[in-house]
Amino acid sequence: MIFKYVGYDKSGAKVKARIEAVSLEDAKKRLKAQGIIYESLKEAKESFLDKIDLHRSSTISATLLAQLTRNLAIYLKSGIAIVNVIRLAKTQYEGEPLVYDFLTSLQTSMDEGNSFYHALDSQKIIALPIFFKQSIKVAEESGALSEVMFEMARFISEQDKVTKKVKQALVYPSFIVILSIMMVAFMLTTIVPKITAMFTQLHQELPLVTKIVIASGDFLGKYWLFIAIVILIGAGLFAFLKKTSEGFVYWWDGLLLKLPLFGNIIKTFELARFSYIASVLSKSGVTFVHAVKFATNVIDNSVIKKEFEKSVKDVVEGKKFSSSIAKYGKHIDKSFIQAIALAEETSEVQTVMQNMAELYFEENENKINLFLSLLEPALILFVGVTIGIIVVAMLLPIFSMDMVNV
Repeated sequence: MIFKYVGYDKSGAKVKARIEAVSLEDAKKRLKAQGIIYESLKEAKESFLDKIDLHRSSTISATLLAQLTRNLAIYLKSGIAIVNVIRLAKTQYEGEPLVYDFLTSLQTSMDEGNSFYHALDSQKIIALPIFFKQSIKVAEESGALSEVMFEMARFISEQDKVTKKVKQALVYPSFIVILSIMMVAFMLTTIVPKITAMFTQLHQELPLVTKIVIASGDFLGKYWLFIAIVILIGAGLFAFLKKTSEGFVYWWDGLLLKLPLFGNIIKTFELARFSYIASVLSKSGVTFVHAVKFATNVIDNSVIKKEFEKSVKDVVEGKKFSSSIAKYGKHIDKSFIQAIALAEETSEVQTVMQNMAELYFEENENKINLFLSLLEPALILFVGVTIGIIVVAMLLPIFSMDMVNV
């Protein structure tokens, strides 16, 4: 919950801001802990959507997140404590209520003695990417917070560029898909029934493909509402299981890895992210064992993450990471395993991991470009074939009638 307050800080200056708390009493305690004497304190008005979902977190653009992360890293690089860094950053974002409330929440949590990661993880104002929070956790534990945050800012910016490129490339294919669905639905529910009425009056035996098209049109016309409800229920159930069931998430992640092109893209991206974080940590002076242990936490795909976790356990016990990942990593490329072996032999973890990260990111970009270049003609072909089948299904009985008359 967000509360608005007006009061005076420790220096006697009048302040007017907002604070996150679970209740009014909790808000009072938090203000007292900050040394703020309030004149008024009340819950901020909620929007309609907030009332529907009290736990709903807002999102900020990747550009703004990268900018905020970079600004925090600059302050940290100057030797300022993280709590004071948050206080300084708040002055820059007074015109951004969402970010200001977010930073206020972090400040309040850290004033209570919590770590920066705990403050990020417990706040409900802004929904942060899992890998971002895990990277902060790793950085705090390794003592390389400023370095990792600088790299995270750069990483988020680069990924945002790729995401925007993909979104722009998907605009036209998305338009084709929506238009084709509308055209097919219109033909099946409006045009096809009118033509089939003529066939029914003539009591003519219809070809199989015509019967299938007619049956599809009848089914879509009668049960479109039922189909829409089933799709909505399925989507809601999927989202629920993704949040609550680890078994379902593991099964789904495994299924995604089996997909011909998407599976390779996901695998390459996870290996790139692991290599990138491992190189950043190694550059910051973290040992190889701790670097791979911490970097494992930023992997999103549960199947690949479990393979890395098994390998890390062997590393902690004194075994080589390359041999362990070769043993457990069913979804890991041989080139990656060889790179790990090279890093272990030469002790050049930072250099090898950085090169692997750049290689995988470049490879992934090429795969995405290939996918986008094939998507548009594939969709056009699919739409053309679908509409062609419907047209042929309607013309075949007409041709049969002409043949009989002749």
